[in-house]
Amino acid sequence: MTSSVTLAAQGPDFSRIALGLWRLADWQMTPQQRVSFLEQALALGITTIDQADIYGDYQSETLLGEALQLAPQLRQRFQFVTKCGIKLISAHRPSHGIQHYDTSRAHIIASAEQSLRAMRIDAIDLLLIHRPDPLMDADEIAEAFQTLQQSGKVRHFGVSNFTNPQFELLSSRFPLVTNQVELSLLHMQPLHDGTLDLCQRLRIAPMIWSALGGGRLLLSDDQQTERGLHIKRTLETIAAQYAVTPPVIALSWILQHPSKPLVLTGSGRLQALQEAVRATTITLSREQWFSLWVAAAGKNVD
Repeated sequence: MTSSVTLAAQGPDFSRIALGLWRLADWQMTPQQRVSFLEQALALGITTIDQADIYGDYQSETLLGEALQLAPQLRQRFQFVTKCGIKLISAHRPSHGIQHYDTSRAHIIASAEQSLRAMRIDAIDLLLIHRPDPLMDADEIAEAFQTLQQSGKVRHFGVSNFTNPQFELLSSRFPLVTNQVELSLLHMQPLHDGTLDLCQRLRIAPMIWSALGGGRLLLSDDQQTERGLHIKRTLETIAAQYAVTPPVIALSWILQHPSKPLVLTGSGRLQALQEAVRATTITLSREQWFSLWVAAAGKNVD
């Protein structure tokens, strides 16, 4: 069973592993198979679901909603996260003439309401602005957040892929509980650009996507770069010491950061969920943690 973590002083409490459903449309599951998958996640203690309006070409939320309609009792057992602010060119959104960002008050509210209808739920536990918008008006976004919160449609708010100045700008207008960012042994930028430092300072737990480098850490040896192969060999060495698989160690490396990150899964395989949960039980030594950092950085610490 995975543990839980409080994202910020004002909440919410989420499972340390979140069920990422951005590929749900690719998994070719029937509605009943989706129900079974949700039940398997719950059995592992995974109670947080991560979605976005655009996932699966605007279909992922609807596919989740079909499952929840079949098993409405599951609605009360999950926390629902979704995102808005990106407009894709899609047959499902014929009015979009160009791919762009929209963080206007009207779009945020309309998107949240559409997500509620698609997922067939009464409230969104956490709504994120998906990408920073150059035309972002912090006061207008705060007004949209306040409207959605007062109406009971959204409980908490955060951002995704925001730089520290962008996060601080919006959080100066409205309380934010997380920044969802990319972090893995193949993408260590948040460790060095102050993103995780700011989370620690504010006591806000970050949410981590692409924790296995978009699957690149799992590629066969002949598909790896020299750097990737070095990381893979180091993972294999440490994994053998704990009698676990390399993905478990790659995830535990992230989970060990003192900012208390949550990790999003991205697979429809039960084994992948089990490995993610297992990672929450592993505590690497400092030498093990830094051996992975050195493998990923390609150099020793100074």
